[in-house]
Amino acid sequence: MGNLRKNIKIVTISVFLTIIIAGCKSDGEEIEQPEKIYYDQAQSRMSAGNYFGAIEALEAIDTRYPFGVYAEQAQVELIYAHFMNSETEAAHSAAEKFIRLHPRHPNIDYAYFMKGLSSYTRDRELLIRFTNTDISNRDISGAKESFAELTEFITRFPDSQYVPYAKQRNIYLRNMIAKNELAAAEYYQEIDAHVGAIRRANYVVENIPNSSENYRALKILEESYEALGYAELLDDVRLVINVNYPDEESRENQSERGWSWNFLQRPEKSD
Repeated sequence: MGNLRKNIKIVTISVFLTIIIAGCKSDGEEIEQPEKIYYDQAQSRMSAGNYFGAIEALEAIDTRYPFGVYAEQAQVELIYAHFMNSETEAAHSAAEKFIRLHPRHPNIDYAYFMKGLSSYTRDRELLIRFTNTDISNRDISGAKESFAELTEFITRFPDSQYVPYAKQRNIYLRNMIAKNELAAAEYYQEIDAHVGAIRRANYVVENIPNSSENYRALKILEESYEALGYAELLDDVRLVINVNYPDEESRENQSERGWSWNFLQRPEKSD
Protein backbone atom coordinates (compact mmCIF):
# COMPACT_ATOMS: atom_id res chain seq x y z
CA MET A 1 0.00 0.00 0.00
CA GLY A 2 2.86 2.35 0.87
CA ASN A 3 4.59 1.62 -2.43
CA LEU A 4 1.36 2.35 -4.35
CA ARG A 5 1.02 5.75 -2.70
CA LYS A 6 4.67 6.46 -3.40
CA ASN A 7 4.27 5.58 -7.08
CA ILE A 8 1.16 7.75 -7.38
CA LYS A 9 3.04 10.64 -5.79
CA ILE A 10 5.94 10.22 -8.23
CA VAL A 11 3.60 10.12 -11.25
CA THR A 12 1.74 13.21 -10.01
CA ILE A 13 4.96 15.15 -9.55
CA SER A 14 6.17 14.08 -13.02
CA VAL A 15 2.96 15.25 -14.68
CA PHE A 16 3.10 18.55 -12.77
CA LEU A 17 6.69 19.17 -13.85
CA THR A 18 5.82 18.32 -17.47
CA ILE A 19 3.02 20.87 -17.45
CA ILE A 20 5.31 23.54 -15.97
CA ILE A 21 8.04 22.86 -18.55
CA ALA A 22 5.53 22.94 -21.41
CA GLY A 23 4.14 26.22 -20.08
CA CYS A 24 7.58 27.75 -19.92
CA LYS A 25 8.25 26.76 -23.52
CA SER A 26 4.96 28.22 -24.73
CA ASP A 27 5.69 31.51 -22.98
CA GLY A 28 9.20 31.70 -24.31
CA GLU A 29 10.50 32.78 -27.70
CA GLU A 30 9.19 31.02 -30.76
CA ILE A 31 11.61 28.48 -32.17
CA GLU A 32 13.38 30.04 -35.14
CA GLN A 33 12.90 28.27 -38.46
CA PRO A 34 15.04 28.34 -41.62
CA GLU A 35 14.35 31.30 -43.91
CA LYS A 36 12.94 29.16 -46.72
CA ILE A 37 10.40 27.61 -44.36
CA TYR A 38 8.99 31.06 -43.61
CA TYR A 39 8.96 31.95 -47.29
CA ASP A 40 7.20 28.74 -48.29
CA GLN A 41 4.66 29.33 -45.52
CA ALA A 42 3.98 32.81 -46.87
CA GLN A 43 3.45 31.49 -50.40
CA SER A 44 1.05 28.76 -49.36
CA ARG A 45 -0.89 31.11 -47.09
CA MET A 46 -1.27 33.73 -49.81
CA SER A 47 -2.42 31.05 -52.24
CA ALA A 48 -5.07 30.10 -49.69
CA GLY A 49 -6.13 33.72 -49.18
CA ASN A 50 -4.73 33.80 -45.64
CA TYR A 51 -3.03 37.18 -46.00
CA PHE A 52 -2.80 37.76 -42.25
CA GLY A 53 -0.79 34.56 -41.89
CA ALA A 54 1.31 35.43 -44.93
CA ILE A 55 2.16 38.82 -43.42
CA GLU A 56 3.28 37.08 -40.25
CA ALA A 57 5.65 34.79 -42.17
CA LEU A 58 7.00 37.57 -44.41
CA GLU A 59 7.63 39.85 -41.45
CA ALA A 60 9.52 36.99 -39.76
CA ILE A 61 11.89 36.92 -42.74
CA ASP A 62 12.28 40.70 -42.68
CA THR A 63 13.04 40.65 -38.95
CA ARG A 64 15.15 37.51 -38.60
CA TYR A 65 16.88 37.34 -41.98
CA PRO A 66 17.24 40.99 -43.11
CA PHE A 67 20.15 40.05 -45.38
CA GLY A 68 18.90 36.62 -46.36
CA VAL A 69 18.18 35.14 -49.77
CA TYR A 70 14.45 35.92 -49.57
CA ALA A 71 14.67 39.24 -47.71
CA GLU A 72 14.08 41.60 -50.63
CA GLN A 73 11.36 39.44 -52.15
CA ALA A 74 9.63 39.20 -48.77
CA GLN A 75 9.62 42.99 -48.48
CA VAL A 76 8.00 43.51 -51.88
CA GLU A 77 5.46 40.75 -51.26
CA LEU A 78 4.56 42.41 -47.96
CA ILE A 79 3.18 45.32 -50.00
CA TYR A 80 0.80 42.98 -51.80
CA ALA A 81 -0.15 41.02 -48.68
CA HIS A 82 -1.00 44.17 -46.71
CA PHE A 83 -3.04 45.52 -49.61
CA MET A 84 -5.03 42.32 -50.02
CA ASN A 85 -5.59 42.23 -46.26
CA SER A 86 -7.23 45.70 -46.53
CA GLU A 87 -4.32 47.30 -44.67
CA THR A 88 -3.79 50.04 -47.24
CA GLU A 89 -1.80 52.37 -44.97
CA ALA A 90 0.57 49.52 -44.16
CA ALA A 91 0.81 48.69 -47.87
CA HIS A 92 1.66 52.31 -48.68
CA SER A 93 4.32 52.39 -45.93
CA ALA A 94 5.77 49.07 -47.09
CA ALA A 95 5.99 50.40 -50.66
CA GLU A 96 7.74 53.58 -49.51
CA LYS A 97 10.19 51.53 -47.45
CA PHE A 98 10.96 49.24 -50.38
CA ILE A 99 11.52 52.22 -52.71
CA ARG A 100 13.85 53.81 -50.18
CA LEU A 101 15.88 50.64 -49.57
CA HIS A 102 15.95 49.13 -53.07
CA PRO A 103 15.75 51.91 -55.69
CA ARG A 104 17.29 49.69 -58.38
CA HIS A 105 15.41 46.48 -57.65
CA PRO A 106 13.82 44.68 -60.64
CA ASN A 107 10.40 45.06 -58.98
CA ILE A 108 10.76 48.76 -58.16
CA ASP A 109 8.05 49.62 -60.70
CA TYR A 110 5.63 47.39 -58.81
CA ALA A 111 6.43 49.22 -55.58
CA TYR A 112 5.71 52.61 -57.17
CA PHE A 113 2.49 51.27 -58.69
CA MET A 114 1.25 49.82 -55.40
CA LYS A 115 2.20 52.98 -53.55
CA GLY A 116 -0.11 54.98 -55.78
CA LEU A 117 -2.84 52.38 -55.68
CA SER A 118 -2.79 52.21 -51.88
CA SER A 119 -3.28 55.96 -51.41
CA TYR A 120 -6.97 55.79 -52.24
CA THR A 121 -8.97 52.58 -52.04
CA ARG A 122 -12.08 53.71 -50.20
CA ASP A 123 -14.20 52.68 -53.18
CA ARG A 124 -13.42 49.04 -52.39
CA GLU A 125 -15.86 49.18 -49.47
CA LEU A 126 -18.93 47.03 -50.03
CA LEU A 127 -21.34 49.88 -49.34
CA ILE A 128 -19.86 51.87 -52.21
CA ARG A 129 -19.13 49.03 -54.59
CA PHE A 130 -22.60 47.51 -54.48
CA THR A 131 -24.82 50.54 -53.90
CA ASN A 132 -25.35 53.87 -55.61
CA THR A 133 -23.43 55.79 -52.96
CA ASP A 134 -21.90 58.90 -54.56
CA ILE A 135 -18.28 59.17 -53.44
CA SER A 136 -17.69 62.40 -55.37
CA ASN A 137 -19.07 64.41 -52.43
CA ARG A 138 -16.63 62.90 -49.91
CA ASP A 139 -13.11 63.95 -48.95
CA ILE A 140 -10.95 63.08 -51.95
CA SER A 141 -7.55 64.28 -50.77
CA GLY A 142 -6.45 60.64 -50.94
CA ALA A 143 -7.74 60.39 -54.50
CA LYS A 144 -5.68 63.41 -55.52
CA GLU A 145 -2.60 61.92 -53.85
CA SER A 146 -3.21 58.60 -55.59
CA PHE A 147 -3.64 60.34 -58.95
CA ALA A 148 -0.35 62.20 -58.47
CA GLU A 149 1.54 59.07 -57.38
CA LEU A 150 0.20 56.96 -60.24
CA THR A 151 1.07 59.73 -62.68
CA GLU A 152 4.62 59.71 -61.29
CA PHE A 153 4.72 55.93 -61.74
CA ILE A 154 3.56 56.19 -65.38
CA THR A 155 6.19 58.86 -66.06
CA ARG A 156 9.02 56.93 -64.42
CA PHE A 157 8.16 53.51 -65.87
CA PRO A 158 6.34 54.00 -69.19
CA ASP A 159 7.15 50.42 -70.28
CA SER A 160 6.03 48.72 -67.06
CA GLN A 161 3.45 45.97 -67.38
CA TYR A 162 1.36 47.80 -64.77
CA VAL A 163 1.02 51.03 -66.78
CA PRO A 164 -2.29 50.06 -68.48
CA TYR A 165 -3.86 49.43 -65.07
CA ALA A 166 -2.47 52.69 -63.69
CA LYS A 167 -3.89 54.62 -66.64
CA GLN A 168 -7.27 52.97 -66.17
CA ARG A 169 -7.22 53.83 -62.49
CA ASN A 170 -6.26 57.43 -63.23
CA ILE A 171 -9.22 57.82 -65.57
CA TYR A 172 -11.47 56.76 -62.72
CA LEU A 173 -9.74 59.08 -60.23
CA ARG A 174 -9.71 62.00 -62.66
CA ASN A 175 -13.46 61.73 -63.19
CA MET A 176 -14.05 61.46 -59.45
CA ILE A 177 -11.98 64.57 -58.74
CA ALA A 178 -13.89 66.46 -61.42
CA LYS A 179 -17.22 65.36 -59.94
CA ASN A 180 -16.11 66.51 -56.52
CA GLU A 181 -15.18 69.96 -57.81
CA LEU A 182 -18.52 70.30 -59.59
CA ALA A 183 -20.49 69.13 -56.56
CA ALA A 184 -18.98 72.13 -54.76
CA ALA A 185 -19.70 74.38 -57.76
CA GLU A 186 -23.37 73.38 -57.76
CA TYR A 187 -23.59 74.09 -54.03
CA TYR A 188 -22.22 77.59 -54.65
CA GLN A 189 -24.85 78.09 -57.32
CA GLU A 190 -27.59 77.10 -54.88
CA ILE A 191 -26.51 79.87 -52.49
CA ASP A 192 -25.95 82.34 -55.35
CA ALA A 193 -22.19 82.35 -54.85
CA HIS A 194 -21.57 82.27 -58.59
CA VAL A 195 -17.98 83.48 -58.46
CA GLY A 196 -17.09 80.40 -56.41
CA ALA A 197 -19.05 78.20 -58.82
CA ILE A 198 -17.17 79.67 -61.78
CA ARG A 199 -13.82 79.09 -60.08
CA ARG A 200 -14.61 75.40 -59.47
CA ALA A 201 -16.02 74.79 -62.95
CA ASN A 202 -13.09 76.55 -64.61
CA TYR A 203 -10.69 74.36 -62.62
CA VAL A 204 -12.30 71.26 -64.16
CA VAL A 205 -12.26 72.67 -67.70
CA GLU A 206 -8.66 73.91 -67.51
CA ASN A 207 -6.98 71.25 -65.33
CA ILE A 208 -9.04 68.11 -65.96
CA PRO A 209 -9.87 68.56 -69.65
CA ASN A 210 -10.39 64.89 -70.49
CA SER A 211 -12.77 64.03 -67.66
CA SER A 212 -16.32 62.82 -68.14
CA GLU A 213 -17.60 66.04 -66.52
CA ASN A 214 -16.62 68.66 -69.12
CA TYR A 215 -20.16 69.21 -70.38
CA ARG A 216 -21.47 69.56 -66.83
CA ALA A 217 -18.72 72.09 -66.03
CA LEU A 218 -19.53 74.15 -69.10
CA LYS A 219 -23.22 74.21 -68.21
CA ILE A 220 -22.35 75.49 -64.73
CA LEU A 221 -20.27 78.24 -66.31
CA GLU A 222 -23.13 79.10 -68.64
CA GLU A 223 -25.61 79.40 -65.78
CA SER A 224 -23.28 81.44 -63.56
CA TYR A 225 -22.19 83.79 -66.36
CA GLU A 226 -25.82 84.42 -67.17
CA ALA A 227 -26.69 85.03 -63.51
CA LEU A 228 -23.85 87.56 -63.18
CA GLY A 229 -24.57 89.26 -66.51
CA TYR A 230 -21.22 88.39 -68.08
CA ALA A 231 -22.51 88.62 -71.66
CA GLU A 232 -19.21 88.17 -73.50
CA LEU A 233 -18.14 85.18 -71.44
CA LEU A 234 -21.62 83.73 -71.77
CA ASP A 235 -21.42 83.93 -75.57
CA ASP A 236 -18.00 82.27 -75.52
CA VAL A 237 -19.06 79.34 -73.35
CA ARG A 238 -22.23 78.80 -75.39
CA LEU A 239 -20.13 78.66 -78.53
CA VAL A 240 -17.89 76.01 -76.96
CA ILE A 241 -20.93 73.98 -75.92
CA ASN A 242 -22.54 74.20 -79.36
CA VAL A 243 -19.35 73.18 -81.15
CA ASN A 244 -18.39 70.33 -78.84
CA TYR A 245 -21.80 69.20 -77.58
CA PRO A 246 -24.32 69.94 -80.36
CA ASP A 247 -27.09 68.13 -78.56
CA GLU A 248 -27.98 66.69 -75.19
CA GLU A 249 -27.35 63.16 -76.38
CA SER A 250 -23.63 63.81 -76.79
CA ARG A 251 -23.28 64.13 -73.05
CA GLU A 252 -25.25 60.94 -72.39
CA ASN A 253 -23.00 59.01 -74.73
CA GLN A 254 -19.92 59.86 -72.70
CA SER A 255 -19.34 56.76 -70.62
CA GLU A 256 -17.03 56.70 -67.62
CA ARG A 257 -14.75 53.73 -67.78
CA GLY A 258 -15.09 51.35 -64.86
CA TRP A 259 -12.41 49.95 -62.62
CA SER A 260 -11.83 46.37 -61.68
CA TRP A 261 -9.59 44.95 -58.97
CA ASN A 262 -9.46 41.56 -60.69
CA PHE A 263 -6.17 42.35 -62.44
CA LEU A 264 -4.18 42.67 -59.22
CA GLN A 265 -1.46 40.08 -58.88
CA ARG A 266 1.45 39.26 -56.66
CA PRO A 267 4.82 40.73 -57.67
CA GLU A 268 6.99 38.55 -59.85
CA LYS A 269 9.88 36.84 -58.08
CA SER A 270 13.13 38.50 -59.07
CA ASP A 271 16.07 36.41 -60.09
